[in-house]
Amino acid sequence: MSVNLLRPPRLSRGDTVAVLSPSWGGPSIYPNVFELGLRNLENLFGLKIKEYPTARMADAEIYANPKARAEDINRAFADPEVKGIIASIGGDDSVRILPYLDLDTIFANPKILMGYSDTTTLTSYLNQNGLVTFNGPSVMAGFAQMRHLPADFVSHVREILFEPTERYEYRAYPEWADKYRPWQTPDYDGETEALRANEGARWLQGEDVVQGRLFGGCIEVLEFMKSTRFWPAEVFWDGKILFFETSEDKPTVPMVKYMLRNYGSMGALDRIAGILYGRARAYTGEEKESLYKMMVQVVAGEFGRRDMPIVANMDFGHTDPQWVMPLGVMAEIDPVRRTLCLVESAVD
Repeated sequence: MSVNLLRPPRLSRGDTVAVLSPSWGGPSIYPNVFELGLRNLENLFGLKIKEYPTARMADAEIYANPKARAEDINRAFADPEVKGIIASIGGDDSVRILPYLDLDTIFANPKILMGYSDTTTLTSYLNQNGLVTFNGPSVMAGFAQMRHLPADFVSHVREILFEPTERYEYRAYPEWADKYRPWQTPDYDGETEALRANEGARWLQGEDVVQGRLFGGCIEVLEFMKSTRFWPAEVFWDGKILFFETSEDKPTVPMVKYMLRNYGSMGALDRIAGILYGRARAYTGEEKESLYKMMVQVVAGEFGRRDMPIVANMDFGHTDPQWVMPLGVMAEIDPVRRTLCLVESAVD
C-alpha cells in the first residue's frame, strides 16, 4: 500500500458530524442511550449532529437494506456540511454494505470515519484503499458512557481527532470497565458496572524498537472478510503493526488461536512488524493468561517470529474507556521503554 494515505481534516468545535447506523438498529431499540451519546458529543466536544436516515431506522429495516446503509455513508462523505462520521453502534453484518460503497465519492471527500466492532469492515476496507480511518468509540458504546469514565477519555479523543501532534504517546487509563448497566433501565445515564484498576499492558515478547502502519480491529469481524474480494492482498501486510481485539461474544482461546494461526498460514506473520492485542472483554484472569501464552506459542513457536513485539491487554476494543487507533498511521512499539506511540499525525 502506498504511504501517501489520505488523512482527513481534523475536527474543530462547532463542526458537524454525521451519525448513522451501518450495521445494527440499536438506536431504534434503545433511543435513550443513543440520545445520551449525541448529547455528550454536543456538550463535551462542541459538535453539531446530523442524523442520516439509517440512524434511527428500525432494526428489521436496516437488516433488510444493506444498500440503504451504504448510501447513507456515501451521502455523508459527499455532504460538504459534514466533517466527520461516527457509527451509532456495531452489529454483525456490515460486510454486506461494502459492494455498495462509492469509493470515488469517498476518496474525493476524505473525512474522519470512526467506530469499532462490526464497523471494522468499513474502517479496514477503506484503509486498504488509502484512507486513514479510526477504530474508536461509537455513539452508544463509548460516547454515551463518557461522563462516567475517567476524564482522560475525553482528553484522548480530543488529542487524536482535534489537536493532533506529530508524535503521540498512548497512556493507559487509570481504570476500566467491561459491562454497562442494563440499557433498558429507565434512568440509565451512561453508567458502567464498577470500574477496575488498570493492571497495565502485558509485554509478551520483543526487544527491538519497531515501526509500522497500524491496521486491525475486531478479530472476529475480520474473519467475516477473509476470502472475500474485500480482503487485503499478501503484499499489503508488509510492515504493518496489527491490532486485534475480541467482542462481547467472547471467543474462546482456541478459537482465537485458529484465527491467529490463519494469519500465519497466509504469510501475514512473516511480513508484519508487531502485534497489539486489546483487553479481552469478559475473560477471567486465568483465561487471559491462557490467551497470552497461546499468542506467543503461535507467533514464535509455530511461525518462528521470536523477534516480533507482542503486547496484550491494551486499552482498545470492547472495554471502556478505549483508545482511538488510526488505521494507516505510522506507529512505534518500544519494548525497552514499554511505549506505544504514533509517530505522525492521524489528521491534517
